[in-house]
Amino acid sequence: MEVSKATLNRLPAYLRFLYELDRQGVTRVSSTTIAGGLDLNPVQVRKDIAVVSTVAGKPKTGYITKELIADLENFLGYHNTRDAILVGAGGLGHAILGYDGFAKYGLNVVAAFDIDGGVVGTSINGKPVYDMSRLPEIVGRFNIQLGIITVPSQAAQEVADRMVAAGIKAIWNFAAKHLNVPANIAMKHEDLAASLALLRMQLVSMDDANNQPQ
Repeated sequence: MEVSKATLNRLPAYLRFLYELDRQGVTRVSSTTIAGGLDLNPVQVRKDIAVVSTVAGKPKTGYITKELIADLENFLGYHNTRDAILVGAGGLGHAILGYDGFAKYGLNVVAAFDIDGGVVGTSINGKPVYDMSRLPEIVGRFNIQLGIITVPSQAAQEVADRMVAAGIKAIWNFAAKHLNVPANIAMKHEDLAASLALLRMQLVSMDDANNQPQ
């Protein structure tokens, strides 16, 4: 069954919310509770869960929390660890390499690449940093299919091209640049500038609303 992009974007939020309930000892949860905790529509929550989960909610008692967590984890592939490489071991790249939480989501960054001789040959959080010239070798040797780009925008397209040539099948791009890749390459772009602009606009709207005459 095909799952919409909007549903896929909501599922991790459901899972994070359920993790917190589970930590609190909540054994059953309703779609209304999930919707209320995430400011969503309960009908939409039920539809999303029905698409990806075998768990059936019961009137008044809802879903068994641990069973719903297990179904969502399985659907999202959190138990199917995927190795990845990262290009750009600067500030943002260093932060990503230092974050151990990705393992919880089935992502294992095994190595980084850079052109800066000051970081090449070092390791960050136990991850070796190689010269870019070794990208095809490492990708091929370990059959890596996922690449993360954290380089300056002017270098991002070249990095994407080299990733594709090396055999990378999916790219997670943090550079502030639209990248052109073949149609058979999966691409997810994280536009931090756009997210910040949205937050700023929301702050302005909140300020305007607060300054309205009562």
